[in-house]
Amino acid sequence: MATKATAKQLLHRVCRPRRYFLAALYISMGGFLNGYDTGSIGSITEMPYFQRTIGILSPSMRGLTVSFLLLAGAVPSLFAGLLADRFGHLRIVLSGALFFTVGAALEAGAVNLAMLLVGRALVGAGEGLYLGNLNVYICEIAPKARRGTMVAMPQACVTLGTCLGYFTCYGTIRTSGDIQWRLPFIIQAAGGLLLALACCLLPTSPRWLVVRNRPEAALRNMKRLDFKHDEIRQDMVSSVEHLPQVSWRRVVDLFGKKYRFRTSLALFILGMVQLCGIDGVLYYAPTLFAQAGLPADTASFVASGVSGILMFAISIPAFILADYWSRRAIVVAGGVVLTGCMAIVGALYASNSVVNDGGAASWVVIILIFVFALAYVSTWGIVGKIYASEIQPAHNRATANALAQALNFFTNFLTAFITPIFLARSSSGPYFLFAGLTFMTLVVLWLYMPETRGRSLESIQETFRPPIQDYMEKLQPRHLRGEIDNPASDSPGEELPSSLKM
Repeated sequence: MATKATAKQLLHRVCRPRRYFLAALYISMGGFLNGYDTGSIGSITEMPYFQRTIGILSPSMRGLTVSFLLLAGAVPSLFAGLLADRFGHLRIVLSGALFFTVGAALEAGAVNLAMLLVGRALVGAGEGLYLGNLNVYICEIAPKARRGTMVAMPQACVTLGTCLGYFTCYGTIRTSGDIQWRLPFIIQAAGGLLLALACCLLPTSPRWLVVRNRPEAALRNMKRLDFKHDEIRQDMVSSVEHLPQVSWRRVVDLFGKKYRFRTSLALFILGMVQLCGIDGVLYYAPTLFAQAGLPADTASFVASGVSGILMFAISIPAFILADYWSRRAIVVAGGVVLTGCMAIVGALYASNSVVNDGGAASWVVIILIFVFALAYVSTWGIVGKIYASEIQPAHNRATANALAQALNFFTNFLTAFITPIFLARSSSGPYFLFAGLTFMTLVVLWLYMPETRGRSLESIQETFRPPIQDYMEKLQPRHLRGEIDNPASDSPGEELPSSLKM
């Protein structure tokens, strides 16, 4: 009977999802657009008609063209959170969507490299404005029992976009004319308009309204988002927290004693998870497969078809089960697999075991590249965005997450820019570099990353201390344990009011 009841509840959730779930799914289109560009731009730069119109790019110029979006996105990300604190997350996402649309239109109509780069700069500026804020918006409209799954939606949409970006290019490469490389950009421009429309239709975050001392509007929006009566009664109380004045002083406060640890941890996570090398794999998958010994046509098919489908397929159960596994377990398991894949591939190239005409070592490299991509999208790719958003207090969440997103853009840019240059000079060097960075990230997170699964956003703020402190206390004699200070935990003044608890 219990099994039947559970199955009935699951079917009801699938057939009649709550409106807060649909709102998160709709705005996650921003993640889809980011993934679509990732899956298409590398292949576009190798298309014959692109090279006829724009020119054949050197490895360094190709790296700059591909990664220029990421460099441009880092700048607006720095102040996107401050703007969201003042004007609301949806308005800033709307602005980013409009920048994205204009930039994609310029890319679609580019007649030279300069025009293409201007378009990519605008697309990057748009993503810099909306990517961090859509994660915060979803985090704030999600009940604690669904938060992991809902905040993981944009990352699942990233993998879907990457998959469709690969397939679009695999289809258009067989056509003739400039539409071969312009069509992916046209699709991105249309998607940007749909994202802008979503921002006009969705309700403002109730938590943002409560912090702005607008409880009545927050109550109306919670009803629009289909929260049940008991959930509203739990979340909406008379006391509210007034939002501090929005200024650059807020950024300085993030590194004050009260918030320094969690800010540094968010920056580290969103910065270092990209330095595992995932963007090198996603942007330049055809090049990596060809280097491993596959013919050019086969390499394009494997990169655009099989890898895209598998990444999207594994991301579905990963984001559904995000709230069933602990954040730390996912990080540790993913880090071990990612480090092992990069280290083994590097060792095979360093020992000259990989030959151009194929062989067992070549197929091992290809399989490990697949495993690496699948492990990332199902572990680090999901947990990083969830964790960086949920560990921040309400009045700092948008600002801190935007700052971390800016660092994420910059490390993405470094990875995408140096990968083709590095590969042209050393077949094994990039893999050893990424393996070392991944292992270092794994160790730091294992020591300093507190568990947050199943806790409300506000209870996370009450006790937030690194696991290494617990380890160190256990090593101390019993009579000395009470004397150990807890510099990472927050003072009582940081605790947020009960009006935000979910």
